[in-house]
Amino acid sequence: MPKPEADITDQGDSYRTPQSGEDVTRRNVELMQRLDQAAVQKGSKADQAACFVATQCGRIEFVWAHVLWFGLWVIVNTVPGLPHFDPYPFTFLTLVVSLEAIFLSTFVLMSQNHEMRISERRAQLDLQINLLTEQENTKMLQLLVKIGEKLGLEETDATVKALEEATRPDRLVEQIERAYDQTLAGREKGAKGKEPDAPVVRPAGHQPA
Repeated sequence: MPKPEADITDQGDSYRTPQSGEDVTRRNVELMQRLDQAAVQKGSKADQAACFVATQCGRIEFVWAHVLWFGLWVIVNTVPGLPHFDPYPFTFLTLVVSLEAIFLSTFVLMSQNHEMRISERRAQLDLQINLLTEQENTKMLQLLVKIGEKLGLEETDATVKALEEATRPDRLVEQIERAYDQTLAGREKGAKGKEPDAPVVRPAGHQPA
């Protein structure tokens, strides 16, 4: 099996020397295609077979093939004068279709698991790139602050001071969870605080307008 990792990482300085914006986009698309191909090639034979079956079964030709198959089956087993190997209520056809559904559902689940692993890998890649970008921005901001101090510029913006600090992903997760819990608790409290309106009691013999 070829090693796609060499094709992905062995690009030299050409990846960092684009000639235009279109060149940057093209190289990024090519790199993502290589990553997708590498993820597919790393999958087992069972994963590749499951993806192939799931892809073929998702085509409209698969639907028309079943329509033709079921139609011919019913015609052959209902038209007088023809040998009825599976007469109504088509017990053997029901057995075959049930077995096909079991195998197809298994292949689809295997394909979804494989796609989920690829999606998790992309999410991890996106997270790492975002963290590296944040660290680079923090370092550049610190350097700019030091340059300003050398030039005698005084920084009074508190936001800059806060942005100079390194971002802690674990603390961000805790903040998000606390905010989510507070929002959920507020919604539950608001739902409990809404009492149903009291029914309107009309006097006997009263006719609505």
